[in-house]
Amino acid sequence: MNMAARPVGFCVIYRWKLREGKEESFRQAWEMITLDIKDMRGGLGSRLHQADDGTWYAYAQWPSREAWAASRKKGPVDEEASDRMAEAVMESHEPILLDPVRDLLV
Repeated sequence: MNMAARPVGFCVIYRWKLREGKEESFRQAWEMITLDIKDMRGGLGSRLHQADDGTWYAYAQWPSREAWAASRKKGPVDEEASDRMAEAVMESHEPILLDPVRDLLV
């Protein structure tokens, strides 16, 4: 089996507690924003997860820390979807910034 390392970029983990009943609105807005970021800002995509304790996590990949920072400086890629996400969020945490050192995901 060839386990050659693939190029790695930059990753960010986001964490939220959502308002009850707003989960689907949040998920739809997150999806719209993620697709727009891929199309317009160079993001590599994201995965959205919900933990057993109800916390929502998104794991986003970027080609570099610089690409992520440049996108953030431009502000929201979709104001309406960003507002919908914000309305759904009860509690938000600072993003966790990760510089990968090895990537064995398929």
